[in-house]
Amino acid sequence: MLFNSTDFFVFFGVFLLAWFLVRDRLAARNWLLVIASYIFYAWWDYRFTALLLFSSLVDYFVGLGMGQGESAVRERSDGVLEKGSVERQSHQHSGTPALSSVSLLRRKLLLILSLASNLGVLFFFKYFDFFRESTRLLLGHFGLNASWTGLQFILPVGISFYTFQTLSYTIDVYRGRVAPTRNLGQFLAYVAFFPQLIAGPIERGAHLLPQMARKLKITLPMIESGLWLFLWGLFKKVVLADGFGHLVDPVFSIGQPEASQTLIATMAFALQIYCDFSGYTDMARGLARMLGFDLMLNFNLPYFATSVQDFWRRWHISLSTWLRDYLYVPLGGNRLGGGRTYLNLLIVMLLGGLWHGAAWNFVAWGLWQAGGLMVNRAWSENARRVRVPPWLGWLLTVLFTLYGWLLFRATSAEQVLTLTASLAHWSPPVWAGVMFRELLVLAAPLLAMQFWQWRTGDLEVALRLPRCARGLLQAALIYTIILFWQREAPAFIYFQF
Repeated sequence: MLFNSTDFFVFFGVFLLAWFLVRDRLAARNWLLVIASYIFYAWWDYRFTALLLFSSLVDYFVGLGMGQGESAVRERSDGVLEKGSVERQSHQHSGTPALSSVSLLRRKLLLILSLASNLGVLFFFKYFDFFRESTRLLLGHFGLNASWTGLQFILPVGISFYTFQTLSYTIDVYRGRVAPTRNLGQFLAYVAFFPQLIAGPIERGAHLLPQMARKLKITLPMIESGLWLFLWGLFKKVVLADGFGHLVDPVFSIGQPEASQTLIATMAFALQIYCDFSGYTDMARGLARMLGFDLMLNFNLPYFATSVQDFWRRWHISLSTWLRDYLYVPLGGNRLGGGRTYLNLLIVMLLGGLWHGAAWNFVAWGLWQAGGLMVNRAWSENARRVRVPPWLGWLLTVLFTLYGWLLFRATSAEQVLTLTASLAHWSPPVWAGVMFRELLVLAAPLLAMQFWQWRTGDLEVALRLPRCARGLLQAALIYTIILFWQREAPAFIYFQF
């Protein structure tokens, strides 16, 4: 079910009525959320609800298993642990009973079970055919003919998102940062929370689970801000992202585009993927806020970044922080010397690229981002006396990011070479052409809003307008959304990841 569809508005309207009837009854509220979330997910393909339930149940019972015998863990009322990792506490000699070696071994085995189960399912459905076909082509280069048959499974929508979300819970329970929940309804609601189930943000148990366990307080400002976020996100998707798509798709489907076409289409895709993905996040956060929940910020003006590192602090924040906390830091981070730091960056961004999809262009995009982060780090460490003006840092970051999006959007290595070659053979740009004029018209409202947000340092600055002015702005958004509304609602780009 898509946010930009009439089906969703009917679904949410019915759900909202039921929600306000049971919102003060904790158990009923969570089970209503579970049922609604599974209906929401089953609308796409009911068969894959089994995978969602499988991942949830495995990690629920893994968490319970890790919690057995944790006398060293002191739990606060919101379910978040007071201290750091249980293993670290077990080595303290403060009179607190330490976990036995048997208990620690059980916890490690349970963590391995969670990792193997979740990553195994993810690999089977998302990556098996990719590695099978890559192996077949590699063997073909050595004259070996492998005629394997691919499984060709449909990729379950949102599997990368909810897999990382539920894994973060078991890892945090293992580390002693989150107390295992014993309430099945709360945990199922946490994993399947429908506003962010399909495309994030990737929430942490420490942030969202306590909200599932407390009494909700829904105020008028929460409803107003949630409505604003939803409308602005819907506008970014229906009007801007889908509009930019009409500029992108023709260029990436022709054989030999001109340099100006490649440039404009790449710029349009940079705006398309941002409006599409951040639009989904805004809608998810808006829906959650209207229901009384708070989801983490996932985008913070990424195209205002002045370095590649700064870009990744602003773009898909829930994924970049997940990769940092659960991959980069465990690998050693920047604590083991320069060479190891660069290797860790390479591994993390390579896997980050693969997270987006089972294709070599995503591998190339991950390597490109890793290279940018390495150069960024080397420069910051070795050229501290050379101050780069912010405008130059911004320009270089934008150019670097744009070529990365070309790698991301391309459908083959041959197309990457073709499009890159077209940029090398520059022709007079079609600045006065229809294509560029349409790009400017579509980009104008986005750039105006983002510049306003950047100048004020307030991502929800529109809410500070007088009520009358805010109402007019929202009415204009609704009118424009209706004008651009499509009966066959285009899916979000990140659904395929």
